[in-house]
Amino acid sequence: MIKIGLEIHCQLTTIKSKLFCSCDSNHRKYKPNLNTCPICLGIPGTLPLINKNAIKKSLLLALALNCKIPEKTLFCRKNYFYPDLPKNFQITQFNMEDKHSSIGYEGHVAIENKIININRIQLEEDPGRINYVKISDKSKLTLIDYNRSGVSLVEIVTQPDFSNNVEIKEFLSYLSNLLIQLDISDPTLPGAMRTDVNISIDDHNKIELKNINSIHDLEKAVDFEIVRQSNFITRNLQIQQETRHWDEKRKITTLARRKEDEQDYRYIIEQDIPSITISPYLISKLKNKIPENIKSKKSHYMKFGISNQVLDTILSDLYYTRLFESAFDGQNAKNIANIIATDLIRYLNTDEKKSKSKLTATHLIRLSELIDTNKIKRDLIKNILRQAIVTGNSIDVILNELKLHKTLDEDKLSIIIDNVIESEHDLIKKININPNVINYLIGKIMKKAGNVQPKTIINLLNTKIKLNVKK
Repeated sequence: MIKIGLEIHCQLTTIKSKLFCSCDSNHRKYKPNLNTCPICLGIPGTLPLINKNAIKKSLLLALALNCKIPEKTLFCRKNYFYPDLPKNFQITQFNMEDKHSSIGYEGHVAIENKIININRIQLEEDPGRINYVKISDKSKLTLIDYNRSGVSLVEIVTQPDFSNNVEIKEFLSYLSNLLIQLDISDPTLPGAMRTDVNISIDDHNKIELKNINSIHDLEKAVDFEIVRQSNFITRNLQIQQETRHWDEKRKITTLARRKEDEQDYRYIIEQDIPSITISPYLISKLKNKIPENIKSKKSHYMKFGISNQVLDTILSDLYYTRLFESAFDGQNAKNIANIIATDLIRYLNTDEKKSKSKLTATHLIRLSELIDTNKIKRDLIKNILRQAIVTGNSIDVILNELKLHKTLDEDKLSIIIDNVIESEHDLIKKININPNVINYLIGKIMKKAGNVQPKTIINLLNTKIKLNVKK
C-alpha cells in the first residue's frame, strides 16, 4: 500500500515586510544580500518583532482549510546547521507534548470523493537561498543569498492520505486557487510554493523528497521514487529513512542526507517572542472574509454553459475572477467568460500589465451585448479590447474611433445576398449535393458586406435559398 503525505511551504507574498523585521517581503527584486538587516541575518543582540498581518493571513488559511484554532499560539527554535540558516536555528511552530500551539491543526479538505486530512499549519521564517555556480567541469562554487531569509512562510502538513499523483495534483490545484482567492500568496512566483513529499510503501521506512517547485516535477519524482522503493522491496533490501532531492536533468532522486527525527532538532520555546492569544472576535471577523468554496463556485458557473477549461483559467487568477464576477449577471456569463479566457488573457498576462490596465467590467458587459445582438464580429474583439486596456474609453467610443460602428443594416445585406444568389444560381441547385457550396456563398457575401456577423448572414441566406429553391 502506497502512502504519500505532503509538506507544502507557501510564502505570504501579499504582505509588505518579512515575518520578524521590516525588510521587504518581495525579495526577488533585489541583488543578492541587499534585502537584509541585523534581525533577518541573526546578528547577536537583535530581537524579532512579529508581523501582525502574517498572523492574520495564516489564520485565514487555517480557517479556510477547516482547521481548529488554538487559544494561544507560540513560536519555537528548530535547531539545525545549514549554510542558508544564519542563526543556526529556524523560528517556527511545533506542537509540543500534545499541546496544540501551531496556527491551525486537525483540518481537512475534500477532493473529488476523498477527504485529505491536515495535520497542522504552522507559521515560520523562510531560510536564505543557496546558489550553485559551475566554474569548471569538475567543480562548482556555492554562494548564499540571504535576501529571502526571514520571509513569512506557512507550512501545511497533511496526513499520508494520498495514494497517487492524480490526488496530489487535485489537492495542489485546489490549494493554489485558494491562496489566490484569499489574497494570501501568488503561487506562480518562483519559489513561492514548494512541496516536500513523504512516500512509504506498506510498513517500510518513509522517504522525504525535498523542495519540489512544480507539479510536473513532483509527478515525475513521485513516480520514480515509488518504482525505486518497490525495487528495494522486491530484492529484500532495507529502505533507510532519508531525505532525497529531485535531479531535474537526470530525472532521478538523489541522496541528500539521512533523515533526522523530530527530536534531533531539539525544539525549544522561543523566549524572545511571547505567546499570542487568538480572540474569538478575530476568528469571527476572518471567517467572514472566506469566499465561496472554489469547487462550489465552479459548479455554479458551469450551469451557464461555461466550459471546464475556461473556468479553470478564470478562477485560477484573482484578477480575472474579480473582473468576471463584477460583470456577471447570469445571461451574459458565457460571453464574458470566453472573452476573458480567449482574448483578454493574451494582453494581460503579467501582474504589471494587469495593474496598468484601464479595462473595467463595464467594457465586458457592453462587448457581450454587442455580440448577442450581432452588432460586431467575434474577430474584432481583440482590437477593441486592446484599445480599452490602454485608453479606458467606452466601447462605443472605441467603435467610432476604429470605424467599426457602421454595421450593415438588414435591407442592404438582403440586396447583397440577392445579388450573390442570382450570380450563383446554377451553383445553388447543387447545394444539397455539395455542402461546401454554402461556405463558398457565405465567404463571397462577407467580402461584399464587410462588418457583419456570420450568424446574421447564415440565417438570412438560408431563408432566401429555401425561397429560391421553391421557385
